[in-house]
Amino acid sequence: MTLEGYTQQRVNIHLDTEKIDISTIHEDFCTKWIGGYGFGAKVLWDELKLDIDPFSPDNILVWAIGPYPTTIIPTSSKYGLFAKSPQTGLFGMSISSGSIAQQARRAGHNMIVFYGKAEEPVFIMFDDDDINIIPCKELDLWGKGCWEADEILKEHYNDSRLSVAAIGPAGEKLSRMGCVTNDRNRQAGRTGMGGVMGSKNLKALCFRGTKSVKIAYPKEFYEKAKELIKRSIGTATTKYRENGTPNGLASYNDMGMLANYNFREGYWKDIDILNGQYLNDHYVVKTCGCSQCTIACDHLARVPNDHPDWAGTVASMDIENIYSMGCDCGHSDWPAIMKGIEICDTLGMDGISAGATVAFAMECFEKGIITKKDLGYDLSFGNYKSMIRILEEMGNRSSKIGDILADGSRAAAEKLGGDAMKYSMQVKGLEFPMYEIHGMSSFAVGASVSIRGACHLRNGAYGLDAKGKFDRFGYEKPLERGKAIKKTEDEYCLIDSLIVCKFTRGIYENNQEYCDMYKYVSGYEMTTEQFLNNGEAIHNLAKCFNIREGATKADDYPPERFFTEPPTIGPAKGVTLDKKGYTSILEGYYEARGWTKEGIPTDETLKRLGLDFVIGKLPGGKK
Repeated sequence: MTLEGYTQQRVNIHLDTEKIDISTIHEDFCTKWIGGYGFGAKVLWDELKLDIDPFSPDNILVWAIGPYPTTIIPTSSKYGLFAKSPQTGLFGMSISSGSIAQQARRAGHNMIVFYGKAEEPVFIMFDDDDINIIPCKELDLWGKGCWEADEILKEHYNDSRLSVAAIGPAGEKLSRMGCVTNDRNRQAGRTGMGGVMGSKNLKALCFRGTKSVKIAYPKEFYEKAKELIKRSIGTATTKYRENGTPNGLASYNDMGMLANYNFREGYWKDIDILNGQYLNDHYVVKTCGCSQCTIACDHLARVPNDHPDWAGTVASMDIENIYSMGCDCGHSDWPAIMKGIEICDTLGMDGISAGATVAFAMECFEKGIITKKDLGYDLSFGNYKSMIRILEEMGNRSSKIGDILADGSRAAAEKLGGDAMKYSMQVKGLEFPMYEIHGMSSFAVGASVSIRGACHLRNGAYGLDAKGKFDRFGYEKPLERGKAIKKTEDEYCLIDSLIVCKFTRGIYENNQEYCDMYKYVSGYEMTTEQFLNNGEAIHNLAKCFNIREGATKADDYPPERFFTEPPTIGPAKGVTLDKKGYTSILEGYYEARGWTKEGIPTDETLKRLGLDFVIGKLPGGKK
């Protein structure tokens, strides 16, 4: 069978010896694991040693794309990074957009796997069939910020279209929430993949290519692609085009679901300022999109020239970073939020975890766990100038407390001791996104069962609460809720394997359209049942990775605060999660997945999904 779309080229790079191996990815591997997320899950399961330190040379870093980059499918220029996460100690994954995937696909690469650690800091240039490992000292790259490294490399190669994915000082200094920045405003942010690159002395990946892509069924493909393009500039994506993701700030606040003050509250008093329309009217100067994007959700905002501190700062405004560096830290100062985002993007820290970790530190300051003597300044909620200062110290590890906080709130709480862990708002070590879950009984489970830690991008369970499919304050129908969470989770696995942007999931009328497009590109036909089974298999394999690394049912619960400390204002005032009710939904989810009550996939489930190779390698897996 000949597959189109895929290059089917795998590149193994042994950084310690500088040996480069190129092999062909088998057709069966492609059609079973699809790309991106699926490729990463299978390689890490097969090849990663058990119980290794994520920062050791034994960790494996997988870079992968799906079959779609360089085609005209909307939002199809995306890549993923996968490794054992230094932030969670479990399955690590992060996905980014921009131009990287297109250039890498033109160069001929489907998957790149990095082994070992380079003797000295290096960057790698992928130029069609030429792959060169180059010492950073030749261009004085090590120590530079992500944006500066990008500019240096483009100038060196005299190519403004060169696609660069780089880490900054945070990743170099092994921040457990270090991220990878490409195209200035696009980040592979969550779970610390930038820290893994830093541990391998790998500063940047550069791509440019000239090869074309073949389509199996050109006529059918272009007809369908044009239809999807038309839908993608219609009502299904209006909110992302007009105000970008900040459009959701006001609507979630109205439901008491906008986290602030380190998740003590879900209703923000200054929503008349902290909302997408206000941002658009006062600060946004440009909207832009990634390669092959018809939406342009990226809203760039600029601090006015007369601002006393951060004049001229430009930042890409995403709802998650606005929450983490705004209301979660107790303020609505837009220039400070913009500066905070810029710091994270240039120093190379995940904006969600970085901002949420500052909010954690602010509560620790309030409780006397961190003091003014420790810091040298006040770090109270609302002190946005101190927020900027501590973010810089975190990214550069330039102070005692900055060094402690650089690894995220869970690791910081372990070092600080006392009651600090009570104020770390994370699951499995990964900080929560903006959704305040006191009054979101379905999403509380959906976010917590995420294989990479607290996350809104592993399933769409927040929609079950926001759209009223189930009573968001209740716990009825636990199995039905579990099935609904599972359904979106399996679909998201496929979206992240193909890889396309979740903002365009609404332009596909049903799963058959996903299958049709996959067939038109690759030439391989599968039923919707096969397609969804593949998504289910990918998720189960990542779950099995976590179990093998020691994850248990206890890791699928949110922090105790949500069960014991109710918000004091807003629609969720006085509400806490009920632990018995939560557990009933959690176990309903496990049942829907065909797992035991302890969250272990049964042998029967593994066989059904073609994961026989996992059987016997998990504790408690037999039914």
